[in-house]
Amino acid sequence: MIEVLQTRRLFVIILAIGLFVMAAREVTDPDVWWHLRTGQLIVQTHQIPRADPYSFTRLGEPWIDHEWLSQLLIYGLFRIGGWAVLTITFGVVFAAALMLVFVRSSGKPFIAGAMVLLGAFASAPSWGVRPQMLTFLLTSVTLLLLDRSYAKPRLLWWIPPLMLLWANLHAGYALGIGLLILFAIGDALDSAFGFVSWPKIAARLRTLIAVIAASTAVVVINPYGWRMYLYPFQTLHSRTMAAYINEWNSPNFHEGRYAPLLIMILASVVLPAISQRRSRPRDLLLLTITTFAALRSVRHVPIYVLVAVPIFSAMIESLCSKKQFVPQKLTPAKAALNAMLLAGFVAFVIFRLHFVISRQPQSEAEHFPAAAVAFIKAKHSPGPMFNHYDWGGYLIYQLYPDYPVFIDGRADVYGDAVMDDFFNLYWVRQPDWQQSLDRRGIKMVLLPPDAPLVTALRETQEWKEIYADKLAVILAHR
Repeated sequence: MIEVLQTRRLFVIILAIGLFVMAAREVTDPDVWWHLRTGQLIVQTHQIPRADPYSFTRLGEPWIDHEWLSQLLIYGLFRIGGWAVLTITFGVVFAAALMLVFVRSSGKPFIAGAMVLLGAFASAPSWGVRPQMLTFLLTSVTLLLLDRSYAKPRLLWWIPPLMLLWANLHAGYALGIGLLILFAIGDALDSAFGFVSWPKIAARLRTLIAVIAASTAVVVINPYGWRMYLYPFQTLHSRTMAAYINEWNSPNFHEGRYAPLLIMILASVVLPAISQRRSRPRDLLLLTITTFAALRSVRHVPIYVLVAVPIFSAMIESLCSKKQFVPQKLTPAKAALNAMLLAGFVAFVIFRLHFVISRQPQSEAEHFPAAAVAFIKAKHSPGPMFNHYDWGGYLIYQLYPDYPVFIDGRADVYGDAVMDDFFNLYWVRQPDWQQSLDRRGIKMVLLPPDAPLVTALRETQEWKEIYADKLAVILAHR
């Protein structure tokens, strides 16, 4: 037990706990609500949804619920311990993913730890209780297996079963297959540029190609069969998702939360130029592709972090002194000081967790129209309802099946037509916006007070305001 108090080991422990407490925050992701409802629906009906049950705009239309297994997990955890268990579990997922990055980072642990922390801050806008975090972890596991497979080639055969699980948890499985392909290309480039002999790399490439084929083949083992192959590409090429959804947009470096990402991207330019370590073509290929992905979409920043941190850590290590670190003897006084430090940090984590979990109801009321929903339930206001995009999931959780939604976070289900229709109405972009509401049969509107449509409806005789608070307004058709 006393060995745990060695400074290096204590640093690793505090790093892991620190990453966990950074990710443990109030659950505010708009999609978590329809994930919970869908998990519940699967448990109650013993069926995985294949058609939209939640909206009146797309009711009965085909739905590839690529996150069905994640939703069962989220709902199961919620049933066990509510928001507390969900917060803790996804905090552990985030910390585990980045600690695997720390394991992959060569050199002094303090350098690797500092780079991991920078990566954690860079990926912070994507944290939350969401299936994407499981893709974050599985990508980190895949990269670890790929890195370690140079010494132990049999590790590559763990990837196909991992891909089978991944394809049922989240459509991000395509990232895993993409990484396998990039490693194969990178290994060939390493051989072409003299980093490794061709006979040695040829055997690895044969194994990689077989693993890629096996990993691609097992994807079809899911409730939607071969259609899961197409889903990731359909999402990436969605015009309206790129136009309307913030996390699919490029990072806005005028915002302070993207400053750590900007530092990392600048480092990708500076470090290769000044590093005494010759960069491998494979590393440069991976870094180039993931940098482009991160600059194209905020959603891809965590994947860039998983790739970039070990590469940067090795480059910084090459700039540091080669003097070997000699562990100092752990004196009783130093052990006592380290024990106090660890105890204090654990106490802070417990206090922080208690604060986050106890604040969840208040956070829900601050981000979602809880009071307005209570009003609708009490007054049985008539639908159909035109609702805010970010509130659709919450309304599904609270009001299904009595009030189908106009739209929610499942942008892939609604397609370009409904997405365009929603934003055109919300921003009152077309002169026939009133006729559009009539064509949809809208009888109730639930939006933020500053929504342009709310302002426009208040000026008409056909609509009246029946509820208002600082977060939401309800208007009913007369």
